[in-house]
Amino acid sequence: MKTNGIHHVAIICSDYEKSKHFYMGLLGFEAIKETYREHKKSYKLDLKVAGKYQIELFSFPEPPKRASSPEACGLRHLAFEVDNIIDTVNELKLKGVKVGEILFDYITEKQYAFFYDPDNLPLEIYER
Repeated sequence: MKTNGIHHVAIICSDYEKSKHFYMGLLGFEAIKETYREHKKSYKLDLKVAGKYQIELFSFPEPPKRASSPEACGLRHLAFEVDNIIDTVNELKLKGVKVGEILFDYITEKQYAFFYDPDNLPLEIYER
């Protein structure tokens, strides 16, 4: 299979307005298109990340809970590349986002830290 990259990541949230605020208001992702799908009683919000990637944010009535910890089978986390991890951690904390300690990856020799979205989805910032 020849690919050109990753087109999007889809996330299902339990509280659409809360997650919309988190991804747009706190993380600063830009809305591409918002659609209400009456037949599914569901919103779909396409978000632009770094000008070339997309997150599809979905709402569904009463989605099942996601096992997040301990390490559950399935998607482990979503990582965002940043230029300066300390600046990014400080920016997130100023916006009220709880961020874990900055860790060091001994394999790649890069710094990273975890935080969580409103549904406890693990998100990572990873210094370039």
